[in-house]
Amino acid sequence: MNYIPSILFAIALIAGIGYFVKNINKLIRNIKLGHDVDVNDNKPQRWKNMAMIALGQSKMVRRPIAGFLHVIVYVGFVVINIEVLEIILDGLFGTHRMFSSIGSLYGVLIGTFEILALLVFVSVIVFWLRRNTLKLKRFWANEMTSWPKSDANYILYFEMVLMALFLLMNATDVQFQAMNNGNIISEYIASWFGNTSGETLHIIERIAWWLHILGILVFLNYLYFSKHLHILLAFPNTYYGRLKPKGQFDNNEAVTKEVKMMMDPNVDPFAPQPESTEVPPKFGASDVQDLSWVQLLNAYTCTECGRCTDECPANQTGKKLSPRKIMMDTRDRLEEVGKNIDSNSGEFKLDGKQLLDDYITREELWACTTCNACVEACPVSIDPLSIIMEMRRYLVMEQSAAPMELNNMMTNVENNGAPWPYNQMDRLNWKNE
Repeated sequence: MNYIPSILFAIALIAGIGYFVKNINKLIRNIKLGHDVDVNDNKPQRWKNMAMIALGQSKMVRRPIAGFLHVIVYVGFVVINIEVLEIILDGLFGTHRMFSSIGSLYGVLIGTFEILALLVFVSVIVFWLRRNTLKLKRFWANEMTSWPKSDANYILYFEMVLMALFLLMNATDVQFQAMNNGNIISEYIASWFGNTSGETLHIIERIAWWLHILGILVFLNYLYFSKHLHILLAFPNTYYGRLKPKGQFDNNEAVTKEVKMMMDPNVDPFAPQPESTEVPPKFGASDVQDLSWVQLLNAYTCTECGRCTDECPANQTGKKLSPRKIMMDTRDRLEEVGKNIDSNSGEFKLDGKQLLDDYITREELWACTTCNACVEACPVSIDPLSIIMEMRRYLVMEQSAAPMELNNMMTNVENNGAPWPYNQMDRLNWKNE
């Protein structure tokens, strides 16, 4: 009978980790639907970016209040979850506080964890108040429909409950309290149970212990369905983030090849071209499969914090564009494609939908000023502009569907060598106006 709790714990642990691995494999599969892109350059700079941005939270703290609170929650969760290792070992081997053998240092460590747990609890309450009572504008934009709002609150509730269970577990653990190492948080809570019998305290401690570890497993598996997937993906996303100067766009290989042929004096422009069985390249992107895997990783990493939309000048002037919505729509379409593959034995079957028009409208795409404010604002190196530009490229080069003003400009460049309607001899006259 003494082995039953350990067996039950092992089953719960295997089931929780197994389901998590299954979802992570699905996530990797979906990201790999994007085309390949070379991101193996300048590895020292990439490691530095990951250390500074993902681990060091350097861009998060640009907004001091939210940044400071986020750092507390981030550090608290990372440090406190060190104790999860002890919980797992205790659960598997039927021991109790296995690491307590290190002596007084153990009490100091758990006491530190308790202080962090209290700070996390308070920080999460402040986050909840900012979101639900103060109702900051960026949390209530049009794209923040019922699920994004609920998802954000579910995460906050999860964090509050996990921290409360951790403190309750320590406060009702008679053996731990007997160490008397100055753990002021749990000691204070323990005073609430002054008239409670030792047997009842043990029951409460065991219930809190089980709910705490099961809650962590549930939280781990909830991440796949939540915006908090960035907890895991922020590290690879910042590593593979764009290193080129903002505003610099890649040349299209097919177009570059054609231009080089036109400029080669040894090539006969009237010579018949050999027949090719290759599928002609598609310019730009109309659906998620046309994007790169890094852009799809960006979509899954989006924290939905709204800093990008908050900084977007087009959005500030009332335009329909929201960079956050671009990323959310890309992720939602990618999830839809993934479910299509799952339901069709690993093969995608055309569903009559695409990212363009069904999720992201042309009005949104052409509202972008390409200022890169959204890219600069993102705390985890997401690049909404790259997706916008790929979809614009598709509209222009595949559908010839650019706005009239842009078509006029491109015609002037082709005919006059300048965007203005002057002939080539007078193309600098604009500077005199």
